[in-house]
Amino acid sequence: MATLSGKKVAILTENGFEEVELTSPKKALEEAGAEVKIVSPQKEKVKAWDHDHWSIELPVDIQLESAQAEDFDALVLPGGVLNPDQLRLNKKAVEFAQHFLESGKPVAAICHGPQLLIETGLIEGRNMTSYPSLRTDLQNAGVLWVDKEVVTDNGLVTSRTPRDLEAFNRKTIEEVKEGQHSPVAYSHSTAHQG
Repeated sequence: MATLSGKKVAILTENGFEEVELTSPKKALEEAGAEVKIVSPQKEKVKAWDHDHWSIELPVDIQLESAQAEDFDALVLPGGVLNPDQLRLNKKAVEFAQHFLESGKPVAAICHGPQLLIETGLIEGRNMTSYPSLRTDLQNAGVLWVDKEVVTDNGLVTSRTPRDLEAFNRKTIEEVKEGQHSPVAYSHSTAHQG
């Protein structure tokens, strides 16, 4: 297993994240040696959703207001229907995610998690997947949407559903181990990135 000691990973979430889409990557990253922090607009605890009902509460390690994206090596975005929908309306959450995309740091988003990335304006031309209901939204944002268990594009890891978690976790660990990638040249930029 890849060793991630010294790596710091942020899991950005709101209330209503799909429980296993946070707990499974968190456990896998910690077992690989990473330090994982739950970052949230919520003050003390964040509440999970499990299929069709509210479930566990997890402690918030760092409140989004005081979180510094520069302090982290990678970002994980769990899904759930409520969580990403709230985050995408939060300017600070969008800016937090933008930092990782702009700097080429690994970003891993599963299920509805990629919804937040649409708001960054930085995913045009990227290969991604998601929960099927986000396909049109992502394509409208310029994404090349693929129906596969895990899709990786220059440090950006995406998966469709909790069924894909094993592949998602494995690929996320690989990308965090590789570290910072070259920032992608976005269509609004004329600079060549090599």
